[in-house]
Amino acid sequence: MKRLVSILALALITLTIQAQILTPVKWKVKLEDSASPEKEIVFTATSDRGWHLYDMDLPEGGPVSTSFTFETLKGAELIGKPVSSVKPTTVYDELFAMNLRWYPGTVSFTQKIKVTDPAKFKVEGQIEFMACNDETCLPPDHVDFSFDKKNIQMDASAANINPTTDKDDVTALQPDTEKVVQEAEELTTPDLTDKTPSPAKISNALTDDAALWTPVISELKGYGDSTVSAADTSWLFIFFAGFLGGLIALLTPCVWPMIPMTVSFFLKRTKDRKKAIRDAITYGISIIVIYLIMGLLITGIFGASALNDLSTNAIFNIIFFLLLVVFAISFFGAFEMVLPASWTNKLDNKADSTTGILSIFFMSFTLVLVSFSCTGPIIGTLLVQAASMGTAVGPAIGMFGFALALSIPFSFFAIFPNMLQSMPKSGGWLNSVKVVLGFLELALALKFLSVADLAYGWRLLDREVFIVLWIIIFFLLGSYLLGKIKFSHDSDVKYVSVPRLFMAIISFSFAVYMIPGLWGAPLKAISAFAPPLYTQDFNLYDNEVHAAFDDYESGMAYAKKVNKPVMIDFSGYGCVNCRKMEASVWTDPKVKQLLEKDYVLITLFVDDKTKLPAPIEIEEHGKVRKLKTYGDKWSYLQRSKFGANAQPFYVLLNNEGMPLGPSYAFDEDVAKYIQFLQNGLKQYKEKQNK
Repeated sequence: MKRLVSILALALITLTIQAQILTPVKWKVKLEDSASPEKEIVFTATSDRGWHLYDMDLPEGGPVSTSFTFETLKGAELIGKPVSSVKPTTVYDELFAMNLRWYPGTVSFTQKIKVTDPAKFKVEGQIEFMACNDETCLPPDHVDFSFDKKNIQMDASAANINPTTDKDDVTALQPDTEKVVQEAEELTTPDLTDKTPSPAKISNALTDDAALWTPVISELKGYGDSTVSAADTSWLFIFFAGFLGGLIALLTPCVWPMIPMTVSFFLKRTKDRKKAIRDAITYGISIIVIYLIMGLLITGIFGASALNDLSTNAIFNIIFFLLLVVFAISFFGAFEMVLPASWTNKLDNKADSTTGILSIFFMSFTLVLVSFSCTGPIIGTLLVQAASMGTAVGPAIGMFGFALALSIPFSFFAIFPNMLQSMPKSGGWLNSVKVVLGFLELALALKFLSVADLAYGWRLLDREVFIVLWIIIFFLLGSYLLGKIKFSHDSDVKYVSVPRLFMAIISFSFAVYMIPGLWGAPLKAISAFAPPLYTQDFNLYDNEVHAAFDDYESGMAYAKKVNKPVMIDFSGYGCVNCRKMEASVWTDPKVKQLLEKDYVLITLFVDDKTKLPAPIEIEEHGKVRKLKTYGDKWSYLQRSKFGANAQPFYVLLNNEGMPLGPSYAFDEDVAKYIQFLQNGLKQYKEKQNK
């Protein structure tokens, strides 16, 4: 019950957070004072777990680089450029066709200056930065800083940092009550969810229709959230993947014959049937405990944050690929993965020399070691998948599911011993199970190679190459099931059994299903494994969707004229996940049809640097600020009207500016996105008919 409450609480917290303004990067700025005229200004950024800050001087056409602008420099001069304290992570990004550099965690940038006139010393400037994680990007943000002559006459702890010196800069968005008297004051963006401006205070220069800018945050909250907690989804997926792996492990030649032998041992060792059942259940529980401890050890050794990084680390994905290929070769019969016999003998002796629960525990540990040659590759695959999901407790959850499935038969047949007679006898079919698993492991290995290929930009495993390899693998699997391919440890197949025939049909059908993907068909069934559509060199399916409008008011006016609902797409030129959604979700024929025929699509770029015809004054947090670019304007619209600042961000509106359902963030589930659009369309039609 406590676990259920914890999961529900986590889901509730997640849903609450998703509706708030995100502030994942916190800045500290200080002037390192010394007796020497040369001094250092240290800018320290700390990103929340999973977020990263882009490096300085990225190539044009990519995300917004971190930059330090010195607007006022009196009585001092700069020495060189800012220098980072750590080396950035470099990853090739296929969408931008360039190497992107970023900093996870904490990084400091040091700018050296020389004081030339202490009496006139004054330094004012601005930090511009952009933060992203694996799911979303935030619009470029700004933080102001300033120092004057007092800072070089006093101890460094009295350094002045003014986060809001430029009252006309809307993008700084600093707290009103912050006191600028600390050496290293944190500069962050406040939670604006409940601090939206009143429509009456919106400048006439902002819009001719103030109703379109009326905040609808409470209405969106009333609809709830369209997304499911990623953590909960990952946990369930890993658990069921582990449970399925445990069921498959039961069918291997290392485990299946052990079931009747172990159950018979417990039934014969005592005349008390209740005690025999109790011992068998204890045996099953011991198996669960052993595997669960193994999962917890994996997390403890690597650490939660390290496991989270594995999902995107190219080197680890290459290691995972090679590991799964080795497992596949083992299942094909080239060699067996066996633990040292001395380990098994020691545990066997321990089981013989002890009594009670401890004896049963050592017996279950012996089973774990003896069956490793069959279960090892399955466990390895499971742990690799759990680590790549980025969930800290993933290995433990996966191992719990695996052990639960593995232990059930031992307890079940001890309670119902007569059922042992109906168990299929051991034979060559058990080796066939291992070979089938080998083919599946080989197919899964390509997924991890694909991640590394995308990261380094090798273009060795573009989508069509990946699909060709999968077609060949599943065609060979079907041929094996029909007895056309034989490995060294396989028995002769005199005839094809009905189960093998049906499995062969499924394998061949799946191979044929993937063939249209060579010409760009979406192939929804494998979209989670295959490289994205934008890596396809030859694509006959031109399903790109382009927004009809890039201006909010113009798009809303057109929607009112044609009597259609609106989808607003808050995007960014430097938003990687925005491009992913456009490439993998919008290209779906059903999504394309809904966006082009049933909705008026408006895309607003929050990092658009195009200057407005004239700055627009707005009131936010009791201060008058100026919107200088179209990006400022659309970013303010997203914050003030919808209470969000992350991209991609999709919201459905009627042509009066009122929401038709919950918002939608980064989630490449095409079926869920279609449901999101259809629900909004249904709401629009129902309100029209009233």
